[in-house]
Parts: sequence; structure tokens; C-alpha cells
Amino acid sequence: MGEEKLVALIQESLNVATRAGAAKPSDFTKVIVDTTLQPKAVAFPTDAKLMHRARELLVRLAKKHAVGLRQSYARVGKRALMTYQRYAHAKQFRRANRALRSVRTYLGRVLRDIVRKTRADANLRRTFAAPLSLAFRVREQRQNQRGRKVYSLHAPEVECIGKGKAHRPYEFGVKVSVATTLNRSKGGQFIAHVKTLPGNPHDGHTLETVIPQIETQIGASSLASSPTAAIAGTTRRPTTR
Repeated sequence: MGEEKLVALIQESLNVATRAGAAKPSDFTKVIVDTTLQPKAVAFPTDAKLMHRARELLVRLAKKHAVGLRQSYARVGKRALMTYQRYAHAKQFRRANRALRSVRTYLGRVLRDIVRKTRADANLRRTFAAPLSLAFRVREQRQNQRGRKVYSLHAPEVECIGKGKAHRPYEFGVKVSVATTLNRSKGGQFIAHVKTLPGNPHDGHTLETVIPQIETQIGASSLASSPTAAIAGTTRRPTTR
């Protein structure tokens, strides 16, 4: 849908609610601001699965554009992935790491082969530029490294976020800020503002940008009053004064 269409939809819903009597303008003077996670439809990422999938996508793309590879590693690559998963499940990590090195080696060989075969063709270089860059990132990243990592090949913008849930310590998606009315209106509790927060910023660093947007959006919804108070969770308290 996109952020602009979602903002227009929220504004129109607030207008309809006030015209129909489901909410009063005074209901929007106090709002609750909090963050949550918008999960993406991705499988749980492991280095072995990501490298195996990157090799498969590169081989498929090479076949589509008639780039002849020395070897696709389809059979031995799948066997190495299964071996890694079995040893990791049995907590035999030394043997699992040996199988993981095999998966990484097969991906590296395909990468170097494609680079050699497409070096002389500008069109092929443009076609393979993005997939090769993503595959190189997947191959070079490590489990405990800090900074940006690739958690999904079809959605590289996915981030790993921990929200402190006991049943789900880590989730994969994008952080989202949601503002709702503090008190329940006649027609229920309304969402006043929604915004994605890429980059996983600290919750306390987002209030200074989110609150003005809430005031602007509620003001653009033909409501008589803008919010005068915003209640945030403990993690949303500003870290600077």
C-alpha cells in the first residue's frame, strides 16, 4: 500500500469517525505512543540456509541468461546443508562448522565463476550486479558480527529486533511506531498515527520526529484540537533533554 496511502487512509477514517459521532475531537488530545515490530514473511535465517539459497538463485539466474558454469553444486550443496543441519541439531558443532565451510566454499566458487564469465559483457554485469553484491555479503558475514547483516535474500531490508519477549527473543522485520487514543471513544479506540522506523533506532530517539507528525496528521484530519499530551512506554522516554 505504501506509507502515503496509509496516512491518507488513517486521516479519512478519523474524519469519518468524527462526522459519524463515533469519536469526539477532544478524544485525540491525549494519545499513547509505542513501538512494535512488523514481521516479514521470512524463514528463520541461518548462515547455511542463506548461502545455500544464494547459490541456488545465482545458478538459476545464470541458466536463464545462458551463462555456462563449471559446476552448479546442486547435489553436493544440498548434501552439505543437510549435514550441517543434522550436526547442529545434535550439538556436534565442530562437525557442523566443517559442513558450513563446505557450503561457503560452494557459494564462493559459483561467485568467482560468474564474475569471470560476465566480465566481458556490460549487460550481464548489470544483470548480475545486485545478486552478486547480496551473495558476497551473505558469504562474508559471520554469526556474531556487529552491524548490518542480511537476514533474507528477497527482503534485504529485514532487521533482527529483540523486544524482550520470553517466547520470541528475536524477531525479523521492521520497527513501527503506533499512536492510539488514550481513552476509549464511543466507536472504540482509534489509531492516530503509524510510521515505519527503518534502521532499528532507539525508542527514545524517535519521539522528537514522531510527535510533530502526529500533530500534523491529526490537524489535517479536520479535528478541532491537536494532541496536548503523549504517553510513552518506559523504553520510549527521551534519552536526551
